[in-house]
Amino acid sequence: MSERAVAIIPARGGSKGIPGKNIKPFLGVPLVAHSIRAALAASTVSEVLVSSDDDTILEAAEKYGAAGIRRPKDISGDNASSETALLHAIKSHEACKTAQTIVFLQCTSPMTTADEIDKVVLERRRLSADTAFSVVEVHAFLWEIQPDGTGVGVNHDASRPRQRRQDRPRQYQETGAVYALDKQGFVSSGQRFFGKSVPVVLPSATTVDLDTPGDWLTLEAFAAAVGREAE
Repeated sequence: MSERAVAIIPARGGSKGIPGKNIKPFLGVPLVAHSIRAALAASTVSEVLVSSDDDTILEAAEKYGAAGIRRPKDISGDNASSETALLHAIKSHEACKTAQTIVFLQCTSPMTTADEIDKVVLERRRLSADTAFSVVEVHAFLWEIQPDGTGVGVNHDASRPRQRRQDRPRQYQETGAVYALDKQGFVSSGQRFFGKSVPVVLPSATTVDLDTPGDWLTLEAFAAAVGREAE
């Protein structure tokens, strides 16, 4: 019998950068609906839960096929972590009792696909990892700025000749979109990274953070350009 995986999508009602973000229409349907649909279509996921403190979000979640979990106010503020929402959902919902894997999805990553979710979940199982998470390869030269204004290379030595991309070590950025967690290990540690953590490369994943109206316009335009349509 294969392991049971339950997807949990935290979706608070408050959003300062984009008011009502999680239910704002993205390509015609509420933002949260995209993550729900992807999770429901994933072959590795048995049930989808949405944790929220907002009635409208919970109604939208149930409309698109997820089970809603009312999140208490004390873990719903700006300083509340996603981990607290996950832990509350695990303790609150019957589906989580027999799950071995918790799939943590961000509803602010509407381009996530069912295949990407399956890839992360299956990689965790294949490698017997505690945590598997989505990443994309990046080639940026990163800098830190010192108190006196001086720039210091983070992932490169600026005092040496600039390396060609193909000569540099391969580096990856966490997308923040998909995490597959061993349930018992997560409950014990209370954080998404514990034990053996494996990055799973998703070549087509996007990394736009939906923090501002400009981010929203950029990602929605990109989605439309690549033929992504709401069903």
